[in-house]
Amino acid sequence: MARPKFQPLGVLALGDLAAYVEFSPTLDPEINAFVQRLALALHARKPAGVRDVVPALGGVALHFDGRFEGDHRQAAGEIVMACIKDGLPDAKEVGREVEVPVCYEAEFAPDLDEVARAVKLAPEEVVRRHAAAEYRVLMIGFAPGHAYLGGLDASLAVPRRATPRAQVPEGSVAIANDQTVVYPYAISGGWSVIGRTPVTIFDAFRERPSLFAAGDRVRFRPIARSEFETASHL
Repeated sequence: MARPKFQPLGVLALGDLAAYVEFSPTLDPEINAFVQRLALALHARKPAGVRDVVPALGGVALHFDGRFEGDHRQAAGEIVMACIKDGLPDAKEVGREVEVPVCYEAEFAPDLDEVARAVKLAPEEVVRRHAAAEYRVLMIGFAPGHAYLGGLDASLAVPRRATPRAQVPEGSVAIANDQTVVYPYAISGGWSVIGRTPVTIFDAFRERPSLFAAGDRVRFRPIARSEFETASHL
């Protein structure tokens, strides 16, 4: 196991039974990858009194059970430092490979033409570049199953929409800045929608509710409307 070079900047209380160990206040891809390795080590370690470990963009949150007694901030810091001292798993041990079929046709891509004009590319080229990249899940946040994926081609970077939509359809694939997302169900959102997947991203009744987890490597596979309709009825 490789020994990481990063050290915590601090430990913040998250209510009465959780603490956030921060390594960076902003997104740093190297630190984000380190945090995911740390979370994997913490899950494997199964610290007494810890009921959940949640990696974020620049840190990791430890949630303690209701029977925990003591200073949870201090405990979180000590547990994390013990994991770091022992060494973390290699990056190749984090995450899975996930393929997501996406239909980029106009019916499912209300913002594709607008994005194409903004980045001065043909809509077909926007689709090609979006589907050509490999993405990595940086974190799950905003809503259950809502994954932030880094790795968007820099030529496709556009700001969030000036006016968010009150409801974005389930499965919508959208971009903003240097990231892409797949809306796990119909929720509000301000990203530019350029496609949609027929795959169920989040199902609370599945053994693994979320299709994505932090550290997963994701690729999008373009499909025709006919395949979208077929898959939607499975």
